[in-house]
Amino acid sequence: MRILLLNGVNLNMLGKRNPEFYGYFTLEELERQVTVYAEKKGVLIYCRHSNCEGELADILQQTDCDAVIFNAGAYSHYSYALRDCIECLGVPVAEVHLSDIEKRESFRHTDVLTDVCVARFMGKGLQSYFDAVDYLLSIDGSKHEG
Repeated sequence: MRILLLNGVNLNMLGKRNPEFYGYFTLEELERQVTVYAEKKGVLIYCRHSNCEGELADILQQTDCDAVIFNAGAYSHYSYALRDCIECLGVPVAEVHLSDIEKRESFRHTDVLTDVCVARFMGKGLQSYFDAVDYLLSIDGSKHEG
């Protein structure tokens, strides 16, 4: 299985921005840890990042991976463009957030991506990403049964 690990706006600021919510690790460290975790399960991870909404849509539309783990950052709260992109993508997308957006500022409670993603994992830091790998692996295996 091949999974696109796509991180969006401001995730390149990990380790610098609000570590009480996001942790002290960098984006590169996050990508490395998720890649190592997934490789132990036979999953290949392809890491990408962009701060630009249109570029994120381009990356999603051009993926040849079997599934996507996507942390859109603040775009999760209002990007109907990314929502529409995910809706017609044709591969499962698991949404991830390092913090629990439902326990933060009220504007973060709106999430326009949730209903077009197969699952959402949040509030567990890096573990949210690991949970997304496990979930996507479990639904990939189920489509080959029977």
